[in-house]
Formats: sequence, C-alpha cells, structure tokens
Amino acid sequence: METMLDYIYEEEQILSKIIEKHTFIKDDKLAGIRSLLILATGSSYNACLSAKIALEQYADITVTIEEPYNFNHYGKISETVDAVLAVSQSGRSTSTVDAISKLRAQGLYTLALTSDPDSPISRAVDRVIDLDMGIEKVGFVTKGYVVTLLQLILLGISIGMNKCSLDAVEWEIIKAQLIKITANIPGTIRKTVCFFEKHKSLFKVANRFVAIGYGPNWGTVKEFETKFTETVRKPSQGFELEAYMHGPYLEANCEHLLFFIETKSENQKRSEKLRVYMEEYVGQTFTVTTNSGQRESELGLDIECDEILSQLILVIPFQILAYKIATAKGIDLSKRIFDDFDDVLKSKI
Repeated sequence: METMLDYIYEEEQILSKIIEKHTFIKDDKLAGIRSLLILATGSSYNACLSAKIALEQYADITVTIEEPYNFNHYGKISETVDAVLAVSQSGRSTSTVDAISKLRAQGLYTLALTSDPDSPISRAVDRVIDLDMGIEKVGFVTKGYVVTLLQLILLGISIGMNKCSLDAVEWEIIKAQLIKITANIPGTIRKTVCFFEKHKSLFKVANRFVAIGYGPNWGTVKEFETKFTETVRKPSQGFELEAYMHGPYLEANCEHLLFFIETKSENQKRSEKLRVYMEEYVGQTFTVTTNSGQRESELGLDIECDEILSQLILVIPFQILAYKIATAKGIDLSKRIFDDFDDVLKSKI
C-alpha cells in the first residue's frame, strides 16, 4: 500500500519532468488576463497562497483567492476580473465545481487545474491544465501539493511570456532556479529525517504545534496547519509573521512548539527577533530555513534561491515531519477514518 511518504520521495522526479517538458505556447486568452480570480480550498488553497507572489510578479497580474463555497453563496465578483481559475486536485470538489460553473455561465473565461482531465471540474470550464502527475491515492496530499504549486508558477510564466512581461532569457534563469531547487529535494528529505530523529522524543510528546512564516511561505505555514491537523491530529496552526504578533502570541505556553520558516529577506530579522523573544515562553522554537543551519534547533537546507520560489523546497520538511511525528505518536495513517464523510456531507462529486 502506498503512503504519503512514498509520494514525497517521488516529488523530485515528477517536478523535474514537468519543468523539462514546459514549453511556451502562444495564447491570446492568457495574454488578455489582467485580474485573475482563483477558487480553491484545503491544500489547493494553500498552494495558491504560496504561489500568489510569483504569479503576480511573473504574469504582471493581480490575483484574488477565494474559498469556493463561501464565494458561491455570498461572494460578488469584481468587474475587473477577466479570468477565473478553479484548482482541485481530484476535480471532484462539489463547491469548486458549483462555483466555477456559475461563473462560466456569466461569460467569464474559466480554467481548471486538476490531476484528472476527465473529472467533473474539467467539464465545467473552458480550458483544463493537467497537473501531469497521475492520481494521488493517499488522502494526505503531498506530491499533489508541490505539483500544484509548480504548475501555478509555470502558469504565471506562461501568462507573462504571452504578455511580453517576461522573455525567453528570463525564463531560462527561472528554469535554472527551479531545476536547482528540485535537485535539492533528496538532500532536504535526508536532512529532515536526521532533524526528526534528533528531536524525536520532544515531537512525540508535543500537544501543540505552531508555524510562523512570511511572504510566499505564508502559504507554507497554512499547509503545515492542514497537514499536521490531518495527520498528527493535535492542535496545529500556521500564522503569517506579523499576524502572530497581533494576538496569537498571547496563547503561548510551555507546551507549544514553534516553527519559524525563514528565507533571506528584509523580514528575516523580524522573524529572528520574534523567535528569540518567544524562546522564554514556549517549550521549544525551531527554525526551518534556506540558509545553512547554525543551531541544533535549526534545520538549514543551505540552498540559494529566490524567495518567491523558496516555498517549493521549504514545504517538504513539514510533509516529512507530519508523517514522522504522526507515526511516532502511534497513528496508523493507512487506517481510514470518517469513511462516510463525503457521502453524508456531499463534499465530493
């Protein structure tokens, strides 16, 4: 039986294949996008949040991300929106299919990003972008998350090249960075496993997990929240750096484990200052960073990359830790729970 760990180990190969296959195709519809509305929920939403900065920068567009159920029932679309992208790995998310179908009926140009070109969402849009990764059979998505993230970044590049805000030379520079990041995935996995073993006794008994990040890694900490909640099944939350300072820090106590995600950025010093302050009040602080690690509590990946692409590598330690900590706590992730949930709540078609 395949596990989420098996899919994590496949990430380097599948991302490398997608990067090498990516080619520029002239598309007037993409060239016309100025304001993009994205509909997504769960891990798909987190991936969109992580990709938002790269999408906006590479494509020279504004991006708005909405939860489809809430938008479908209460939202109002802006007059500036000229395209809508629905993101659903399975392609069967009822709320996402319903929302994108209504928007298409209003005459908007609609796209779907999915791993199943024959899914209900594929039939509800004008254009389908295949995640090109096959079907991920484990419910705790990992490979699907990083592939979604990469495909969103590549979509931004495609829009940018169609609008001539990016050229072939710039694409080759970005591509070289993506290849470098992908090549670092096996090493990142090894470093994370060692990091887990070093702190296993603490992770095993911990009952509250918090991650704090900034920039594109705001999406990473939200995926941390989703993945730890699904697998470790202990209270877990992800906060944007400044948001944590506006109230959530008041909850901190000696039972909390705090993860700080850091990249070379003007925000790094602020993150470090917060970490040093919080050390006195929580059980342990950890740092996961693209820099080289200097402390025992620091997982340093030691990779040079643009901050707006760093989320592709920085999410992987949390995928590994989610699996390892859940297993250490005696949770059998192969055992299905809430088997009737989708049937009763009709969350999937």
